[in-house]
Amino acid sequence: MTDQPRVIIFDTTLRDGEQSPGATMTHEEKLEIAGLLDEMGVDVIEAGFPIASEGDFAAVAEIAKRSKNSTICGLSRANIKDIDRCWEAVRHAGKPRIHTFIGTSPLHRAIPNLSMDQMAELIHQTVTHARNLCEDVQWSAMDATRTERDYLCRVVEIAIKAGATTINIPDTVGYTYPFESAEIIRMLLEKVPGADEVIFATHCHNDLGMATANSLAAVEAGARQIECTINGLGERAGNTALEEVVMALRVRNDILPYRTGIDTTKIMNLSRRVSAVSGFPVQFNKAVVGKNAFLHESGIHQDGVLKNVETFEIMKPEDIGLNAKNIAMGKHSGRAALRSKMKELGFDLADNQLNDVFVRFKALADRKKEVYDDDLVALVADQAANTESDTLKLKRLRVISGTEGPQEAEITLVIEGVEKSTDATGDGSVDATFNAIKALWPHKANLQLYQVGAVTEGTDAQATVSVRLEEDGFISMGHGSDTDTIVASAKAYLNALNRLATRRAKGTPGEDVKIIAYHDKV
Repeated sequence: MTDQPRVIIFDTTLRDGEQSPGATMTHEEKLEIAGLLDEMGVDVIEAGFPIASEGDFAAVAEIAKRSKNSTICGLSRANIKDIDRCWEAVRHAGKPRIHTFIGTSPLHRAIPNLSMDQMAELIHQTVTHARNLCEDVQWSAMDATRTERDYLCRVVEIAIKAGATTINIPDTVGYTYPFESAEIIRMLLEKVPGADEVIFATHCHNDLGMATANSLAAVEAGARQIECTINGLGERAGNTALEEVVMALRVRNDILPYRTGIDTTKIMNLSRRVSAVSGFPVQFNKAVVGKNAFLHESGIHQDGVLKNVETFEIMKPEDIGLNAKNIAMGKHSGRAALRSKMKELGFDLADNQLNDVFVRFKALADRKKEVYDDDLVALVADQAANTESDTLKLKRLRVISGTEGPQEAEITLVIEGVEKSTDATGDGSVDATFNAIKALWPHKANLQLYQVGAVTEGTDAQATVSVRLEEDGFISMGHGSDTDTIVASAKAYLNALNRLATRRAKGTPGEDVKIIAYHDKV
């Protein structure tokens, strides 16, 4: 397999994925996800859009400084200011890349009112400038699949002559079809002078549900870089899912004889972390990483799997880092067992982190008969969401509910070290709880998202709650988990408010609103 052509995996979870409405990540979360991507073997990490905001610039610059193996890429529009800002952010990386783009289809050319010749000249100028700064330059023809074929050939040739080392052919609105996706790549390789000296990339969106198929078709035609995101996160219907293309190349290597450098056993952990920090749950029937991807309920399926697992499974759970045993732990399990289990799940916890999770684990085991893998993952996420430095901490919560009249919540918070209590009513237990919190810590944040999910099955299952707040254009995500849904809701709400409190105090990089002009995405 080592002599097979190598496909470069370009992950844009932190750029295109984070542009999903409501998916904004904090500075620390971006650094964490970048570190996990680097460890997993992602070839290129598109860390952000440096010109978009000071927060994005700070995140890209810090990721560049911390990178160990991956190429760190920043996105820029087709203008000198953007490109200079991008270079300033990525230049500290061991392997930096500038990615510049412009919309080449008739629809996109009409917005800046550029003629074909004017756009061609702009492409030459900007790619040349980028190459004078950085040896590794990627150029993208946004909306390439709806661009006139002759013109696409013309501008690709210009970009190559100006010094671009990677040419990206994006299906920006998920419009193309696998046969057409392959046809475009073949045409460019055959007709454009110098095409054999650069890497062609494919960047597909999933508006018609064909992003993975379109990406693989492009690879078969000669593309050697796939742009993708964890869980298929991205604008509208999302991007090509990294886990889908990587596992397709692995499982069907008989007809897709290409290799990647991805350590697939780290996929599940990354999927869970991206879901947690973005607040976007993974659908149960999602390919590869969905909750039901390796579950069988039909009697015929169960019987077949028990006799030979290959009858109904084409991948092994452990291939993506999913513990096939999923053995439950209980209140008699010790620290050593917990540490071993957490390592199996992809978490190498420091002693202080382990101690904190162990305390939470014991408390959960007292309330829950069996603690499963997903419960432990939720505990780690809950630990990350609640720290000793938090401005607001939940001390006590009591809810009075029923079928008649408004519900009431009595709550005690520790606010900057001082205990404060109040009670409030609301239209339901959650509303009453949030009203009580707001009475103790006044704010003007609007609740944009309230989402509840069960970690495992059963009436004693932990609930995971995600909350998204918006205050003065600032988006803050909060997460919480508990066997009591109302308590989990309070934790998530307080987690989001603590991020607002941090911003009020000093401002937090990576969370400011991105307001940029046209051509803000590929």
